[in-house]
Amino acid sequence: MVIMKKTVLFLSIIGLFYNCKEKVKPIQDISETVVIKDTVKAPVAEKLDALDVITNTPKTIKQIKAELTAKGFKTFDYVDKTTKDTVLMQQYFMAFLKSGPIRGQNEEEAADLQEQHLAHLKKMYDLGYADISGPFGDEGNIRGVTIYNVPTLKMADSLANSDPMVQAGRLEIEIHPWWAAKGFLLR
Repeated sequence: MVIMKKTVLFLSIIGLFYNCKEKVKPIQDISETVVIKDTVKAPVAEKLDALDVITNTPKTIKQIKAELTAKGFKTFDYVDKTTKDTVLMQQYFMAFLKSGPIRGQNEEEAADLQEQHLAHLKKMYDLGYADISGPFGDEGNIRGVTIYNVPTLKMADSLANSDPMVQAGRLEIEIHPWWAAKGFLLR
C-alpha cells in the first residue's frame, strides 16, 4: 500500500512538473495572413518584404507602391469603402498555354516534354517570376495558365516562350495583362 501511495505521489509530481513547463508555441503557418490597417495584406512568408527591416515596422502602401514602381511594375491603389483600407493593385501577366500546332510527338517524347515543362514551371516559381501555374480540367484548346509576377509583357512573353513545350510546338502562349490586389491569397 505504501509503495502504491509513493508511486501515485511520484507520478502526480511528474505530471504537475510536466504541465507547469512553459509550452512552446508552434511556428505560424506560412499561409496565415497578416492584416494591418493601411498596409498590404501579406502572407507571413512574405512578411519581410512588407516590413522595414531596420525598425521591424510594416511598410505602408505608399512605400510598397514606390518600390514596385522603381522596379518597373504598374500599380494603382484605392480605398475599400467597406473596410476603409487602402488596397494596392499590381499588374501581373496571365499566360494561357494553348494547344500548339505540333501535337504528334510519340508517348515517350510527350512524357519527356511534360517533365521538362514541369521543371521549367518550378524554376519560374522558385526564381519568383511565376506565382501560380496549373492545367485546366477539361480537354479544351486552353490547356493551362501561368501568372507571371514580372514588370513587363516582354519579360513575361520571353519567360513563357522559353518553356520546352512551347519551343517544341506542343503548346503556344497567349498573354494578357492582369490586375490583382497585392498580397491577397487564393481561397
